[in-house]
Amino acid sequence: MARHMAMALTLPVVLGTLTLGAPAVAAVPPSPPSSPSSARPVTEPGPAAVAALDRAAHPLRTVEPGGDTRDLRPLGEMTGDARVVGLGEATHSTHDFFALKDRVFRHLVTERGFRTFALEASWSTGLRLDDYVVHGRGDPRRIMRDEFQRDYLWWNNTDYLKLVEWMRRYNVRHPDDPVRFLGDDIAWTGPEVYDEVMEYVAGHHPALSARVAELYRGLRPAVPTGTYIEEYLGKPYVERREAADRTGEALRLLERQGPDGDRAGYDRAVQQATAIDRTARQYAFDFDDPAQTAAAMRYRDEAMADNVLWWQRRTGTKVLLSAHNAHVSYETMDPRHYPRMQGAFLRDRLGADYVSVGLTFDRGSFNATGQDGAIHRWTLGPAGPGGNEHILDRVRHRDYLVDLRTVGPPAAAWLREARPTRSIGTDYPDGPYDIALARAHDVLIHLHEVEAARLRDR
Repeated sequence: MARHMAMALTLPVVLGTLTLGAPAVAAVPPSPPSSPSSARPVTEPGPAAVAALDRAAHPLRTVEPGGDTRDLRPLGEMTGDARVVGLGEATHSTHDFFALKDRVFRHLVTERGFRTFALEASWSTGLRLDDYVVHGRGDPRRIMRDEFQRDYLWWNNTDYLKLVEWMRRYNVRHPDDPVRFLGDDIAWTGPEVYDEVMEYVAGHHPALSARVAELYRGLRPAVPTGTYIEEYLGKPYVERREAADRTGEALRLLERQGPDGDRAGYDRAVQQATAIDRTARQYAFDFDDPAQTAAAMRYRDEAMADNVLWWQRRTGTKVLLSAHNAHVSYETMDPRHYPRMQGAFLRDRLGADYVSVGLTFDRGSFNATGQDGAIHRWTLGPAGPGGNEHILDRVRHRDYLVDLRTVGPPAAAWLREARPTRSIGTDYPDGPYDIALARAHDVLIHLHEVEAARLRDR
């Protein structure tokens, strides 16, 4: 079952337990894929299709942030006036993907007016990092160490630390027009969120304080992130269900009070109570039932989309959303286990104001958890015939970006056909999966060779 869930930072009960203390192992030979795509024959496109991709491709100078970004201007034109741009990744722990996201965000901030970097991390984690980048509160290294545990440990890397530190430096220079940090995920809600809800209730509706405190009893975290998630998942289903009933009642109590003259404070308190409820509700599914597990995955993607939308509408900022390719995609690559993805929900609500950008690679390394429960550095050779990456790597540019909506024939038809594609999450072996690139994304960035991310505190 872990193979089906490895595309994303999903429910820890589904992914299995990670060995958090295990050191990374270099150059571990890859195993055969455990989730093969369909065995149907896949035809290779001819030279005319590669030539069409050649004509549409824009070369990418580098993935590393800093320096001249004129090569990214075509990306700005492709995303247009979109309010949310989803930028994916083909693995959850590749340096080149993380560094490129840093570079793209800096470019979109200076050239296209973007102001929020959203990460597939918990809502309360995003609040802590936002407090640092906006106000300089806390130590980003400590925040990342505290928050990026268990299924989020992949984000505790040197590239994201560099991004967060750049965001802080930017805000020191632009205090009246800051960049912001958002966490849109729901697997964990920190104690400070509970405290904020309770403080709001005490100040505006003191008669409800005792009842809300009772409803939240035993739920406010008092242990580290990873431990809390582990312990929560160890609870019987009936207890997890009852916890969601309590958080839902607390949210409804707050919503019924109305703004009471403080609209901004009320909206924020309701959103914080919603974050608490979403975490409890995410775990209030019967994971022994495959249909319930699939429903949990759908719930998570819709909740992540709702968090992004709430933030974008309240702040008025343009958002670069960082997540796995699967989460920013319009189509699911595994409908039995993932009924609907975040990108589809965002397109429903935003229309053309949401643009999806996928990332692919031909060869290189990444970090992922092996079947032994330890984290390893895996290395893959060139993509084989029949897959998307095999053809993408025949384009004359080593690294490039292409607008999948404007590619001419015959490549246009090829891009709309599903064929094997690398899509690797927290576990490996994983994939490939049959993906139709032009149906999944609006824009694609292809990298010839990548290397594993450098994880911190390991």
